[in-house]
Amino acid sequence: MLKTAPIKIAEIYVPTDRRKEIKQSEIDTIVAEMMDGAQRKPVRVREGKGRYVLIEGVNRLEACKTVGDETIPAYIVQARKF
Repeated sequence: MLKTAPIKIAEIYVPTDRRKEIKQSEIDTIVAEMMDGAQRKPVRVREGKGRYVLIEGVNRLEACKTVGDETIPAYIVQARKF
C-alpha cells in the first residue's frame, strides 16, 4: 500500500504533456471543495534529478498553488523501467 508524504510544491516539476491537462474549471471546483474542507486525493510523483516529477494530479497541484499551499500530499512512486 502506498503511503502519502507532504511534498513541497516548489520541488515538483510538471512535464509539458501534463501542463496540457490543466483545466481552469476543474481547478476552480477543486479550490471550492478545499475551502469546504473536503479531503484531497494525493498527487503522484516520482523522484528524478534532485526534484519530484509529477505523474498525476496537475489540476490538484494548481489548485493548491491557487490557495497558497506550500506543500501537497503525494504518493511517491517508482519510475517504470523499460
